[in-house]
Amino acid sequence: MFAVMDAPAFSHTRSAQQKKPSLPISEGLRAYLKRYRRERELPVTYQRLRRFAESAPLTDAEGKATLWETVVYDQLEMESLQDGLKRLYALLRVDGDLAFMSHLYVDRIDFCAFGNSAPFRIRIVNAYNDNPDYFYIKRGDASRVYGLELEHLLSPNRLHFLTHGDTLVEEHIAGIPGDVFAQRWLTNKELKPIRVAKELVKFNERCFVRLLGDMRAYNFVVVITPDFEGAQIRIRAMDFDQQAYEGRMNLYRPQFFKDNQQLAFFCMKHLRVETARQYQREEQVLMLQRAEVAQERLELLLTAMSDVSLAPPDNVIELRESLAAHYGRSAYLRCISVGELIRENLESIRQNVTSPPFSPEAPGERE
Repeated sequence: MFAVMDAPAFSHTRSAQQKKPSLPISEGLRAYLKRYRRERELPVTYQRLRRFAESAPLTDAEGKATLWETVVYDQLEMESLQDGLKRLYALLRVDGDLAFMSHLYVDRIDFCAFGNSAPFRIRIVNAYNDNPDYFYIKRGDASRVYGLELEHLLSPNRLHFLTHGDTLVEEHIAGIPGDVFAQRWLTNKELKPIRVAKELVKFNERCFVRLLGDMRAYNFVVVITPDFEGAQIRIRAMDFDQQAYEGRMNLYRPQFFKDNQQLAFFCMKHLRVETARQYQREEQVLMLQRAEVAQERLELLLTAMSDVSLAPPDNVIELRESLAAHYGRSAYLRCISVGELIRENLESIRQNVTSPPFSPEAPGERE
C-alpha cells in the first residue's frame, strides 16, 4: 500500500499480536488532561452504564447480526440516565451549554463486548428534524487516551473526547469503514485512483511515525469529500487501543496487514516508487509542522508518556532496535519507553527532510 521501500508481505494477523491489557491513567497523564480541559466532571460514568437490566441483539439495515446489543435499563434509572446523557453530549459538543440541547432525546443505547474498550454507543436524535448523532462511552485506558491525543496533535484531524476517573467519552468518527471501502468503493469511477493511493501512503506514514498499531481495514474509515474536480479522500483512524504497545515494527505499518492486501496492491498498481516517496515526505513535513505548532503541548504529552510503562520491556527493546536499524540512528538504543521512541521518530524525520529532493513524477501521476 502504502509501501515505499518494502513490498508488503501480509504476514500479520490477529494471532500474531499480543492481547493488550487495559492500563490505568497515570497521575502525569491526568494532570495533562486537566490542563487541556479533557478531564471533566461527567454526569454519567462507564460503570453506571454497565448496570443495564436486559439486552437484545442489534441487526444492521439488511437484517444481519452485528457485534452490538441494544441495552435496556429500569424505567426510573432510564429517566435519570437520559438526562445525564444529554448533559454529557452537551459537554462534548458545546462545552456544557444546555440551551442548545432541550430538543434532543436519547433514542438508543448499544453495548459491544468485543474489543478492549467494551464500548457503549449512544444514539441521540434531534426531535425537530430526526437527525441522529452518536457518541461513545468506554472504559478508560491510558494507551487509548495517548492515541487519541497524538491523533489530535499530529494528524490533520481534530478529536473531541473527555475523561473522568475510569470513564472515557469519545465523539463519533464518521466515514466509510476501510474494509467496506475496499469492497465497494475502491474502483468507483468517481474517485481518482491517484488520490486514493496518495492518502493511503500518507495514512501509513502517520501511523508509523506516531506508533499507532493494528490499523487493519476495519479499524479506520475513509472520508470522501466532493470537490469541483473530483472527490477528495481522507483516511482517519478510529481505533486507538494498540497505541505504541507492539514490539514488531511492521505492526505500525498498515501496508503489512493481510486485511489490507487489496489496498496495498492498489497502491503498487497506481504509484511509482518516486511518487510514493514524494507523498511520504509531504506527510513527514506536515507532521513536523503540526508538532511545531503544538510544541509545548506535545512535549508535555510525550513526557507523561515516557514516565510510565505502556508496553512490556521486551516489546520496547525489540521496537527500538528495529527503529534504530530502519532510520540508521543509534539514539533509539538509549530509549527506555515508547514515548521516547515517538520523540526520536519525529527527530528522525526532522533530520531526513534536509535530504535532497525527490525525483520528478512520472507523466500522468501528478496530483
